[in-house]
Amino acid sequence: MTRSSILRRESHRARASRAARIGRILARLYPDARISLDFSTPWQCLAATILSAQCTDERVNKVTPALFAEFPDARATAAAPRARIEKLIASTGFFRQKANSLISAARQVVERHGGEVPESMDDLVALTGVGRKTANVIRGHVFQQPGFAVDTHVRRVTYRLGLTRNSDPVKIERDLAAILPPSEWSAFSMRLILHGRRVCSARNPACENCSIAPDCPKIGLKALPSHPRSIHV
Repeated sequence: MTRSSILRRESHRARASRAARIGRILARLYPDARISLDFSTPWQCLAATILSAQCTDERVNKVTPALFAEFPDARATAAAPRARIEKLIASTGFFRQKANSLISAARQVVERHGGEVPESMDDLVALTGVGRKTANVIRGHVFQQPGFAVDTHVRRVTYRLGLTRNSDPVKIERDLAAILPPSEWSAFSMRLILHGRRVCSARNPACENCSIAPDCPKIGLKALPSHPRSIHV
């Protein structure tokens, strides 16, 4: 019997129980999991998250101090010269598109919400450059609202874990929301991201050293060697 066929027979209750076990282990491994972007205000969180697209958080954190010193809030960003924004964020890649998103989103925040970043999902995704992932990051880390941020790591790890069969982020979010309580959504997604970066990598995942391996059917992975490989630090 294949791994996928076993999962097809797994009941909703059994999958939720398995997800809860995984969540408890991840909580022990990454007790303080949060986004690694630096910010002081809701607007700065939104701006940094927009800049993080196709860019590392480390690089964004090198760019935002100068950006936020010059344009600290939505009102300042809305009135900023586009060329100046582009120059400040150039090293994050796709800087023209990102500058457009930052300025457009800032103007929308000012015009529609009095300069304050909105809290609701509908209002957030209506802003230029903001998708459900960014909205869920903001809701979870700024407003302490349930939000499941699905990035490439979450997509990969949840598929391997057999917690979803979908590749579409919205459907993955729906599948996980169905087996986890809302209070766990934000933290669980952040811990999956860290686990994907540190252990369950896209290539050569360290399954033999993975604490959640007993609850992982390793969907999509080839058979592992019988002996753990050496890891050189």
